[in-house]
Amino acid sequence: MSVTSVNPAATTSTNEYYLTRQSQMESNVRSYPRKLPLAIAEAHGCWVTDVEGTKYLDCLAGAGTLALGHNHPAVIKSIQDTLASGLPLHTLDLTTPLKDAFTEALLEQLPGGQEEYCLQFCGPSGADGTEAAIKLAKTYTGRSTVISFSGGYHGMTHGALAMTGNLSAKNAVNGLMPGVQFMPYPHEYRCPLGVGGEAGVDALTYFFENFIEDVESGVTKPAAVILEAIQGEGGVVTAPVKWLQKIREVTERHNIVLILDEVQAGFARSGKMFAFEHAGIEPDVVVMSKAVGGSLPLAVLGIKRKFDAWQPAGHTGTFRGNQLAMGTGLATIKTIKEQNLAQNAQERGDFLQAELKKLAVEFPCIGNVRGRGLMIGIEIVDERKQADHMGSLPADSQLAAAIQTACFNNKLLLEKGGRSGTVIRLLCPLIITQEECVEALARFKKAVAEALVAVRGA
Repeated sequence: MSVTSVNPAATTSTNEYYLTRQSQMESNVRSYPRKLPLAIAEAHGCWVTDVEGTKYLDCLAGAGTLALGHNHPAVIKSIQDTLASGLPLHTLDLTTPLKDAFTEALLEQLPGGQEEYCLQFCGPSGADGTEAAIKLAKTYTGRSTVISFSGGYHGMTHGALAMTGNLSAKNAVNGLMPGVQFMPYPHEYRCPLGVGGEAGVDALTYFFENFIEDVESGVTKPAAVILEAIQGEGGVVTAPVKWLQKIREVTERHNIVLILDEVQAGFARSGKMFAFEHAGIEPDVVVMSKAVGGSLPLAVLGIKRKFDAWQPAGHTGTFRGNQLAMGTGLATIKTIKEQNLAQNAQERGDFLQAELKKLAVEFPCIGNVRGRGLMIGIEIVDERKQADHMGSLPADSQLAAAIQTACFNNKLLLEKGGRSGTVIRLLCPLIITQEECVEALARFKKAVAEALVAVRGA
C-alpha cells in the first residue's frame, strides 16, 4: 500500500493509521515506535520526514548505524553501481571483486592492517559477531569462562545476552550461557566502588589485575574478556585510558583473548576510527557491525592472526555475503577518510558537550554530560534531593522519559539509555553540521524546559 493511497478518514492522523496497523501486525516486542511514534516517508542526511510531511532532526541515526546519515549520495551510488554491475547480491562466503576491495579497505583501518589482522564475516547482526568472537576465544584457549562488565551491552541472543549487564531482558530467560563473570566498569559520575575520581579509576585498575592474578580469587582463568571502550546502551560511559591499558597488559600476559565490542562506538563516532584507539591498545578481536555496513546489515570480526583458530565452517551463516552491504560499507569507509569525518565528529562533539555543560548550569537536572565525539550522554537527575558522598545526585527516570517525549514533540529524535533509562543519548550522523548542532541544542533546551513543567510543574 503506498502512502498516497491511504485514506486516514477514520483516524486522527496518517501516522496513527500506520502505527495502529503496526501494533496489529507486529509482536509486542517492538520498542522504538512506543517512544518515537511516527511513520517515516523519507529521509536525507540528518533529517527524517514522516508521512504527514513533518521534518525531524535525527540525533539517533539508527542507533549509530547511519554514520553518513540517511541516503548519503555515496551510499546510494554504491547501491546503484552494485545493482548495475550484475554481481550476485548473495554469495555465502564466496568472494567477489567488491568483497575483495571492501576487505582490503576494512583491514587498512585496523592497527597493523593485513599484517596483524584477518577478517571473519558473520551473520548480519552485532550479536552474531559477539557470539562468534566468544566461540573463537573458547576454541583458541580451550577454556570456557568469560569476563564481562556491568553496564555492557553485547546483543540479545542467548550468549550475548548472558554477557550484557542490563537485567530487564535477562530476568525473563532462564538458562543463559553459563560461565560469565561480571566485573565493575569505571563510571565518572557513579563510581561502582563509591570512591570516585582518579582514586576510583586507580582502585578498579588494581582490582582487575589482582582479580586475574590472585590465586585465591576463586575464579579460573577466562577464555576472554569482552568490553566496550565506550559503553553505549549502558549510558555513554567512557573507559579511562589507564584502565584499558591495564586490561590489555594483563590479558596479554595471561593469554586471555581481549575482545573489543566496537559495534556502536566504531567507525569514527568517537573521533577516531575505533574507540579503543584513544588508549593506544590493540585488541585480539574487534567486533564490528552497525556502521560497518554503511546502513545495510553486516557484521565482521577483525581477528589477530595468531588467534584465528577456526576449522573450516567453525562458525557459519547464510548471510555472510551481503554484497550490497559490502558496497555501502566500502563507500562509507572511503567517505569517512576522504572527508575526515573523524575530525568532524570530534569537533562537533566537543561543541555539543561544551554547550550542554553550559545548559546544565541553567538546568541543574542535567547532572552529568559525558562521552567522546558524537557519542554523548546526558544524565538526568533530581537536583532537589541530596547528593551522595561523591556529589552524585539521584537519577530521575521520570523526567528523562518526559524529556525524550518533549524532544519528539519538538521534532528532535534521540534515545535514552543507562541505568533505569536516565541518560539522554546523542548519536548524531558524522556529517552533522555546526548549524544542525545549534538547532539540536535549541530544540533540546526547549524540550527540557517543557518536560520540567510537565513533570514538576516548574
